[in-house]
Amino acid sequence: MTATFNHTIIAAVNRDESARFFRELLELAEAPSWGPFTNVQLSDGVLLQFAEPPVEIQMQHYAFLVDDELFDRAYGRLCDRGITHWADPRMRRAGEINHEHGGRGVYFKDPAGHAIELITRPYL
Repeated sequence: MTATFNHTIIAAVNRDESARFFRELLELAEAPSWGPFTNVQLSDGVLLQFAEPPVEIQMQHYAFLVDDELFDRAYGRLCDRGITHWADPRMRRAGEINHEHGGRGVYFKDPAGHAIELITRPYL
């Protein structure tokens, strides 16, 4: 068997709020949850497991490759909700998207303060 990515735990201030944010933004169905995790499943089977750790949350970066149509809908939701977003990872070009790597991209923060990136073309 080759190695594939299966799941990651994402620290959240409110696990249900963070899971709902990602489900709505990326148009994902609810997934079975258990124990300290509220889960969201991506179309390739990867689980995002949101949990509330007993420590201060450090910002992490998560990037999602989406098609052009989902990018348009997700970007519209970000704008409709007044979520601050940037065209660059250093957060200098506010209110813009980028057109790098032959596609489009945008950066923003999720409810727990993690840096999230949506891109329409992979970097490689």
